[in-house]
Amino acid sequence: MARPVSYNIYHKRLEDDISIAEMPDGNMGEGFFATKLSSVIGLARKNSIWPLPFATSCCGIEFMAVMGAHYDLGRFGAERVGFSPRQCDLLMVMGTIAKKMGPVVKQVYLQMAEPRWVIAVGACASSGGIFDTYSVLQGIDQVVPVDVYVPGCPPRPEAILDGVIRIQDLVGKESLRRRNGEQYKALMDSYGIQ
Repeated sequence: MARPVSYNIYHKRLEDDISIAEMPDGNMGEGFFATKLSSVIGLARKNSIWPLPFATSCCGIEFMAVMGAHYDLGRFGAERVGFSPRQCDLLMVMGTIAKKMGPVVKQVYLQMAEPRWVIAVGACASSGGIFDTYSVLQGIDQVVPVDVYVPGCPPRPEAILDGVIRIQDLVGKESLRRRNGEQYKALMDSYGIQ
């Protein structure tokens, strides 16, 4: 005798599992909503990041896991991974960067259009890791400015997701005029970037 199959044992509602993006601050009335343009642009940028992976070591394997179905970076709006710097706005440096590769990382960064952000994934990209030698760059912040550091050797996929979420928070709150400010220009000048 066959046993009956039952579905939806817990009878959860679909609305309980869906997270909705928070709407920006503004004024709401009957049939209209008004807010700042920077809030709308920040919301759009935050949920449509195009990452450029620059992977050289084991951290790249962890990033592959993040792009897989189990962790699914696409649900954060970063589905399209690009390998052309001119089309991406998030540089994800993962793994050991030799001093000879430093100028290459900087060139890739310079080819990206503004606004652009950088994540240093793993101990090697953040601080050189266990490779305290003459040939390894002791952190990519020596050649390009870094917005978020993801610790670990290699970091777990959850840590990489946390780094992307922190970048999203930074992108969503960034002013449209920040990159024209004196502080940002001084930062770029310190790296020799116009």
